[in-house]
Amino acid sequence: MARTITVAALQTSYSEDMAANISKTEDLIRRAAGQGAQAILPSELFQGHYFCVSQEERWFATAYPWREHPAVKAIAPLAGELGVVIPISIFEREGPHYYNSVVMADADGSLLGVYRKSHIPDGPGYQEKYYFRPGDTGFKVWDTRFGRLGVGICWDQWYPETARAMALQGAEVLFYPTAIGSEPHDSSLDTRDPWRRVMQGHAVANVIPVVAANRIGFEPGSGGGQNFYGSSFIADHRGDLVSSFERGDEGVLTATFDLDFLHTHRAAWGFFRDRRTDLYGALTGPA
Repeated sequence: MARTITVAALQTSYSEDMAANISKTEDLIRRAAGQGAQAILPSELFQGHYFCVSQEERWFATAYPWREHPAVKAIAPLAGELGVVIPISIFEREGPHYYNSVVMADADGSLLGVYRKSHIPDGPGYQEKYYFRPGDTGFKVWDTRFGRLGVGICWDQWYPETARAMALQGAEVLFYPTAIGSEPHDSSLDTRDPWRRVMQGHAVANVIPVVAANRIGFEPGSGGGQNFYGSSFIADHRGDLVSSFERGDEGVLTATFDLDFLHTHRAAWGFFRDRRTDLYGALTGPA
């Protein structure tokens, strides 16, 4: 029997009420599981508004050690109850250090570990360097009940090195929780299509499905707030969008993939066979 996985991406809006956001996410997870999803991706920092639009010290109080975060304490038991895998995006505190992190909950509710966002943006509307240290975990791939899964976080998704590093570790599906939308410094700039295309390229170059979950809606804040464009999607190994939302849609996307077929197809393409690591020194040199 072929080894398959059914994945899901969640797309919705959020308020500043952490408990309400967690409850809303739980409802969507239940809906996804009811549609047969085995690995379910909420969007980045789903516990509240995306606070990185400005620099406000009050937000540091919303970070927790990863095992103690209210979202982890609520969502991990739900993963066990439903028998699903859930990457849980959180604002993490470790001692004096703060990270943008994902905690991987396996289908029995156990916590497989934490990944800390490697690439931290710093620009209008996305002032993350004020809040987050660059991750110190390296790129992570987890053996879950339903497959070997890799997770990057938002800005990580723009880097082909992130996807390739996870693929080299044997990832079978790539997940990217995201918070992205308008560009406050340039109202004419719309990054939705390039955002999709770069991840579709990762799917093609690594012969691997990609799941991206973004939020929707306008969130008020300093500097005029932020309008998130949704457009969450699931792409297959060809980069084709097999399931996708528009900018304002709310709900659950699902798709099923044959992992045994993909394992053979990936080998047949030869992308990993024909790599020339002896020529790639420039990739690790100074920019």
